[in-house]
Order: sequence, then C-alpha cells, then structure tokens
Amino acid sequence: MTTPTDDQLAKLGAAFDSFARRYKLLDALGSETQLNELDKQTLLYVADHPGCGPTDVARFLVVPNTTVSSSTDRLVKRGLLERHRPEGDRRAVALRLSAGGKARADAIATAYRELYRRMLEPLSPAERRSFIRMITKIVYHED
Repeated sequence: MTTPTDDQLAKLGAAFDSFARRYKLLDALGSETQLNELDKQTLLYVADHPGCGPTDVARFLVVPNTTVSSSTDRLVKRGLLERHRPEGDRRAVALRLSAGGKARADAIATAYRELYRRMLEPLSPAERRSFIRMITKIVYHED
C-alpha cells in the first residue's frame, strides 16, 4: 500500500464535508426532541436484539459501558427503552424497546433506508457494487 498524498487527503476531506451536508439525516421523525447518533444506534441495536444487555450494546458500538449507561438512561427517561431483570439472574439487565421506542426505531430505520437509496440512486448498478465494496473494505480494514 502507498501513503495517500496531501492533495488526496484534501480532496477526500472536501468530499466528506460536502457529503455530510448533502446527505445529513434529518430527524424529521415527528418527534418533539431529537436523538443523538449514539442513542439512535442504541435503539436500533436493541430493536434487533431484544433482551440484550448494556454490555452487548457497548461491545457492538465499540464504546465504553459508561457511555451506553448514559445513553440507556436518556432513552428510558424519554420512554423509548425499558430495563428488565431476567428471572434467572436478578443482577443482570435486559433491554427492550417500549412501544414508543419501537415506533421511533422503525422511523429511524426507514429514514436511513431512504438516505441510502438517495445516495445510491445516481450510481449505475456496477458503480453501486464498487462503492459498497470499497466502503466495506474501509470499514473492516484492520491496521
């Protein structure tokens, strides 16, 4: 592998800045309060893994347990998430979405799918495959 040039880094930075502005995910989900990205990701993870614990969420999102604890506190206060104690282990905490949390997670997932559709629409099928392959390679690259 070669080291990227300063010009390439500048062009990539400018492209990401434009990309972020153009494809900003609006929190137009009909709620009176917006959620930060961590809280959205926590909701989506719990939606896909009902009964998971906070440690599972932290491990998946690659954040400290204390960060997830703060996120779950906010989501519980907003009535989007519920904490339950499993019968077999009263020390453990199982997370589940409330009805409002499920509705919010569904709305977030729908908004993300729309965002992804808008991103891929201008590309040909071959360009889409290449783009997805390159993004996947970047995301899963180990240093």
